[in-house]
Amino acid sequence: MARKVLILLFFGLGLYYVFFFETIDSSLKMVFKLLPMILLIALALLTKVHVKSPYYWLISIGLIFCAVGDYTLQWFIVGLSFFLIGHIFYIFAFRSTNQQNTPLYVKITLALYGAVMMFWIAGSLLQKGDTVLAIAVTAYILVILTMGWTSFRTGSKFAVIGATLFIMSDSVLAINRFMFDVAYSHILIMFTYYGAQFFLMLSIIDYDRLR
Repeated sequence: MARKVLILLFFGLGLYYVFFFETIDSSLKMVFKLLPMILLIALALLTKVHVKSPYYWLISIGLIFCAVGDYTLQWFIVGLSFFLIGHIFYIFAFRSTNQQNTPLYVKITLALYGAVMMFWIAGSLLQKGDTVLAIAVTAYILVILTMGWTSFRTGSKFAVIGATLFIMSDSVLAINRFMFDVAYSHILIMFTYYGAQFFLMLSIIDYDRLR
């Protein structure tokens, strides 16, 4: 019962923040941004599993670091660092399953996509003389694509969907922040972001089922 209530609250608050962002008082915007993530962390910790495996803890800790990243993203490099650490926890979680190999077409697609994004965005930052940010963005791209890569090893459709949505969300965020304004960027970024974290939380259940 408690889990169903938390899920309803997550969807209600998440959709409100995504689609009615402009109506929220500026002093409360951060609160509304963080509440869905806090609910997801609670959902992850309340998930009933046969054994609280390393996967369970690694995904839960990753969610916590991403929630801190949500708050600290107002100081971009700091927030980026917390998200990067969160992704590293996700990578370790996915690697701990080692169910299957990542398909070759996925490896090629992610490698090409990463090369294009690094050349385009990091290259643009280097041209502007922002070397530190260019290095940080490059490191982040490598880590999040590794997260996407390893998600396919889990055998969990939820992990793959979550990782894919996360890559989509951060791609729009990066393009909107560094290259050009993206129409409906807030909706695109936050809808895919909350979706990503929700599916990653669900992958805990999938992991337990696959065992």
